Formats: sequence, structure tokens, C-alpha cells
Amino acid sequence: MLGSVIGLGAALLIAGCGAGQITQTDRQVAAIDGASVDVRDIAIRNAELAFPGDVQPPAYLQGSDAEVLMSIVNRSGTNDELVSIESDEAANVSVQGDREVPAGTALNVGPTEPGAGRQLHAQVTLEGLTREVRPGQTVKVTLTFRDAGDASVELPIKAPAEPRVSEHDEEGGH
Repeated sequence: MLGSVIGLGAALLIAGCGAGQITQTDRQVAAIDGASVDVRDIAIRNAELAFPGDVQPPAYLQGSDAEVLMSIVNRSGTNDELVSIESDEAANVSVQGDREVPAGTALNVGPTEPGAGRQLHAQVTLEGLTREVRPGQTVKVTLTFRDAGDASVELPIKAPAEPRVSEHDEEGGH
């Protein structure tokens, strides 16, 4: 009996020593809809295009403008700056607001939220899209930072805030 208890204890000790080494979750990332890219100490997170709610079915038509949403996080100990954003899939990219990304801070890109206080904020618009873009498709943009360099990101369209309603739902079906 004592031998089996010692054997079980040794097996648990050996199994516990390997915990976290090679697991099914060691490479998982957060479940967010937008794209994520790192360039040196700059992390671009949840990068996407705003949902086009004014066209049915939802799409950005050729020649229309699309608002960009993302967070740019500077994980370094030195300040950096967003120099430009370019895309071959838009006639122009407009960048308004803050461009500095101080060390240890985040630059929020998207619409200004009321009561946000003095957060670093910029608005980026892809003007004059060169093709129609529907949910499930992406638009490639390249962000250039003064120190970190270039980062290419494939921007998907953000999921809608409201649940999709089908014709069957509108007719009172289940």
C-alpha cells in the first residue's frame, strides 16, 4: 500500500513539473475580430474597418470611404510616432488627431467616445476605396512608424453591433 501511494505521488510530481511547457493553450490569442500585428515594440491590436451600416446588404461600395478602428500600443521605453498610413486599395488615407505614441501608452484610432477624457486619439479614414469591400474581405494598409518601421495589416470589416435579422425572423417565424 505504501509503495502505491509513493508511486502515485511520484507520478503526480513528474506530471506537475511539465505543466505549462507544451500545452494546447500555449499559442492561443485573444478572441477579437480585428487583426493583430507587432512591429518591434509597437503592437497593433483589434485593427478593422467600421461596419458599413448604411448600405444593404452591408458593404463599402467602390469610391466610398471607410473608417479604421484599432489600438496602437507602444511597449517600449521610448516614444514613437505614426508617420503615415498608406493603402493601394484607397485613393487617399486621412489621418487626423494624435500621431505621437509615447512609451508605455496606447493610441486609440476610431470615433471619439464621449467622456473619454484626454486619451491619445486619432481618426483614420480610407478615402475613395478602389473596389467594393464586403464582410469577409479585407483591405491591406501599411502603417509607418518613425522608429519601429513598417507594419502591414489586413483590415477585416467589424462585426455588426446588432444581431442579423433574416426575412424569416421578420415574418414572426422562429
